[in-house]
Amino acid sequence: MSSEMHARHVWSTLGHVITLTENPRLVWPTSTVRTSYLVGEQADCLLRGTDTRWLGPASEAFEDFVAVRRGVRERWGVPSTLFWYVSSEYYLGTLVIRHELNGDLADEKGGHIGYHVVAPWRAQGHATRMLASGLDQCRSLGLEEVLLCCAPDNEASRRVILRNGGRRDGSRHGEDRFWIDLT
Repeated sequence: MSSEMHARHVWSTLGHVITLTENPRLVWPTSTVRTSYLVGEQADCLLRGTDTRWLGPASEAFEDFVAVRRGVRERWGVPSTLFWYVSSEYYLGTLVIRHELNGDLADEKGGHIGYHVVAPWRAQGHATRMLASGLDQCRSLGLEEVLLCCAPDNEASRRVILRNGGRRDGSRHGEDRFWIDLT
């Protein structure tokens, strides 16, 4: 069993979750969740076996780290907005909205929305609610339909997309594709 699968099993069998005093919401990145962000992202990196070196510079200049992530920025060659899903001082995850698709994002990998919930907050319905809030943001941008992609073995993400109205559109370049109608 992989370490991430083991961690999911442990969290799902504990049966206890932290009760949040405030409903989570999408916000622009903010320094008010500094410790929770750094700890959550570090936990995710360690579970995935990915590099954590970026966390050192982020922690040393967190205000700057946050500032370059706020607002509409060009990422992946398209206008994009990055949101953090937070409740009070707790960072739960990140959602990115690409306001339009270019050839790579439409044909290869990516889609309009990317998201993740950090390990301590998984399996509690946060991803489903975070994506629903993200879809509201997409509507406010005037998008009528959005593309989401996920790895074929990412059953949790597939369930989140389907719960939010996703329609399967086959697979391309190793990713399953789903469209969500926003009208």
